[in-house]
Amino acid sequence: MPRSNDDLTLDGNAVGGTLSEVFGEDLTGAEGTCPDCGTAGPVGTLRAYTNGPGIVLRCPACDAVQLVIVRTPRGLRHTARRRLGRS
Repeated sequence: MPRSNDDLTLDGNAVGGTLSEVFGEDLTGAEGTCPDCGTAGPVGTLRAYTNGPGIVLRCPACDAVQLVIVRTPRGLRHTARRRLGRS
């Protein structure tokens, strides 16, 4: 039986190590705001999809992509849409 997206979903805390690699610190507790729906909360509450060629973090309220991280031969690359603050 094929797995659904719900079966593949983790929370943002599951990728805390990779976030530290990219940003130089643990951001799972950092507060952020979704630019699409305005939902605010810690990065650790984002839904994380890790079974593709990279990591995709999505808003738990509207499903909008917040952050994409991909490991390439030149290192980690990322695109972020979420506005972050400090907790």
